[in-house]
Amino acid sequence: MTIAAAERIAEVVPVPALLSGLERRSLALRLTLAMAAAGLLVIALAIDLTFPAQRDVANLLAGIAAALFAGPAFAAAWQSLRHPDLHGITDQLIALALIAAWATGDLVTAALLPMAMTIGHILEERSLLGSQEAIEALGRLSRATARRLNSDESTEDVAAEALRVGDRILLSAGDRNPADGIVRHGRAALDTAPITGESVPVEVAEGDAVFAGSIDLDGHLVVEVTNTGSATTLGKVIALMQSAERAKPALVRLLDRYAGRYTLLVLLLAAGTWFVSNDSAAMLAVLVASCPCALVLAAPATAIAAITVASRHGILIKGSAFLEELANVNSVILDKTGTVTLGELRIVAVTPAAGISDRELLRLAGSLGAASHHPVSRALAAASPPAERLAIENVRETPGRGIVARCGGERVAVGRAEFLSELGVALPSVPPHDGPLAGAVRGGRFLGWLLLGDEPRQEARQALADLRRLGLQRQILMTGDRRAVAERIAAQLQISDVVAQALPDEKMQRVIAEIAAGYRPMVVGDGINDSLALKAGAIGIAMGAQGTDVALASADLVLMSSDLRRLGTCIRLSRACRRTIAVNVGMGLGWTLVIVGCAAAGLLGASGALVAAVLHNLSTLAVIGNAGRLLRFDETRLT
Repeated sequence: MTIAAAERIAEVVPVPALLSGLERRSLALRLTLAMAAAGLLVIALAIDLTFPAQRDVANLLAGIAAALFAGPAFAAAWQSLRHPDLHGITDQLIALALIAAWATGDLVTAALLPMAMTIGHILEERSLLGSQEAIEALGRLSRATARRLNSDESTEDVAAEALRVGDRILLSAGDRNPADGIVRHGRAALDTAPITGESVPVEVAEGDAVFAGSIDLDGHLVVEVTNTGSATTLGKVIALMQSAERAKPALVRLLDRYAGRYTLLVLLLAAGTWFVSNDSAAMLAVLVASCPCALVLAAPATAIAAITVASRHGILIKGSAFLEELANVNSVILDKTGTVTLGELRIVAVTPAAGISDRELLRLAGSLGAASHHPVSRALAAASPPAERLAIENVRETPGRGIVARCGGERVAVGRAEFLSELGVALPSVPPHDGPLAGAVRGGRFLGWLLLGDEPRQEARQALADLRRLGLQRQILMTGDRRAVAERIAAQLQISDVVAQALPDEKMQRVIAEIAAGYRPMVVGDGINDSLALKAGAIGIAMGAQGTDVALASADLVLMSSDLRRLGTCIRLSRACRRTIAVNVGMGLGWTLVIVGCAAAGLLGASGALVAAVLHNLSTLAVIGNAGRLLRFDETRLT
């Protein structure tokens, strides 16, 4: 069979398209050699059983089958000597076993042994390809054709790679968004599950941000492109997953450090077995049984499964080491604005004057607020649906103070107390409030006060209670805002420890002090002023949906949906990952010790090396299967 034929078989198997050309050729070569050697061995065994007098011919065919594997086996062993790690020990031990089998004249074992181990290698590689396939699947989300809107309002179909910042694109029901952008016209429901992990469609309208990879479920949108390619949120997701996939867990790094000593120990054990028993089969079995494939896979297979699950939940992990560390956190430090709060002003209370209804007050304030882009004005505008707004004219805005206009022949105004006083309006006493406050006036009559504030996220109380159940009883709210505001938010969320009016370096010093006190803090933030604290914490988590690039770069994990309930998901997934790694290490190490003991004692019989190879592959399958159980972890539908 030719290599080209093997490549066609590999395409049917199939071999993942994400393999490089060199990797595909290497796998095709191994498949070709395995099939050719298997054919020769079948013929050799048939001749030996049918024509005992022709045993020399059978041995010659078995020797040729063994020789087919010699080149790749020795090349892999040499490569592992040049770049030593724990995984390379298997290649070294198989090469030694192959030499020993040749030296003792056991040519059938010399052919069967590397063939059986090749199967194990393919199993390992296939399990490690899982994360790469997940990355490739994410990459396909951004490979879309876009309908670009030209300056003359005509449209043209272009590849997503041809889009540039500032371009306008059209999205209709069923279209996949090819770039990050801002909605300039239209309203629609978007499926953002591939990016944020949110199972519920998100309603977007004019002014809302949209992610590349999201799907338009209904409606038509005109989107102005803000980021393309690797600069999009999806591009950053892919980059983070690639970085995490390449990272080695701490356990594997520890085992790699002692890889050379492990090989020496195995060689001494094999030599001792041969010296005591004078049994070459037992010696070969010890060499094969000592291959640490299951142990090598114990942590990486689990970490890859956990990273894949995390990405499904809209959690991006920059390295498997951070996933392990997350299981050890015992306190949480949270930024306020944009993290536990919405990061935008909303009307929290209204106090209308006598004879004025809440609806009348909100309608006037919303109508005037819609004429300005000031944060307070936007909050006022959101309180009144566009269909209910009053017709106003002659609008005059004093930035940061208030707005005056005409409505039905009357002067109307909304703004600060001092601004309204300057208009000659008699005002009642200003109600106590720790946030922005505005009053409304119509025809010289005061209509009432509107109290605004940045309120906690809807899920914040539930999320923090969940963290307390997970053992993170120590919770600190840390902000650069005024103490009165911070304490009000902390009281609503049942947080007793508050750090207010803190500068970025003061936030970092508080995190360092927390660590010095013996805690392992998880720091959660979203702004530039949180970046130092995120770096200083045992684990830094950024709110990805609206977090700054600096915060995202400083953090170890990113929550794409900015749903605080995902903090509990992170910890549960991390602890499940740690338990799975412990079980896998126990299985890999325990199984290896049992097989080595049986091999050294000669309990595996005359074909001990082959039996050891089969048992070795069973342990590899067991570890991969146990790691795969982690894929059933699912909290995508939080309530």
